[in-house]
Amino acid sequence: MTVPVLNRVMVLQQEQRVSDEAGGYVTLWQTLGSLWARVEARSARATAGQAVSLAKTSYRITVRAAPVGTNARPVPGQRLVEGSRLFAIEAVTEADPQGRYLICHATEEVAQ
Repeated sequence: MTVPVLNRVMVLQQEQRVSDEAGGYVTLWQTLGSLWARVEARSARATAGQAVSLAKTSYRITVRAAPVGTNARPVPGQRLVEGSRLFAIEAVTEADPQGRYLICHATEEVAQ
């Protein structure tokens, strides 16, 4: 395997549900740390909604591996953030047999 060039800093976040004191909850995002990443666009599609059009792009985001169960290891349901861009992590796989890198299969949604 060729060593990937990790040239973008992304923030790893995890969803936290907090009571809204009225029987429901509010979703907040807790920052777990920063990761260097390589981001590759895979496919894109547009869908029409009632109020706006929505563009969805899938990405393959490569990061350095971390031990299972640590906050530095991405898992599905978390997200990676770069500035105002949000990448929802859908799946995580190992990129190489030695387990040195992980591939986060993620989706970015943009309202148009």
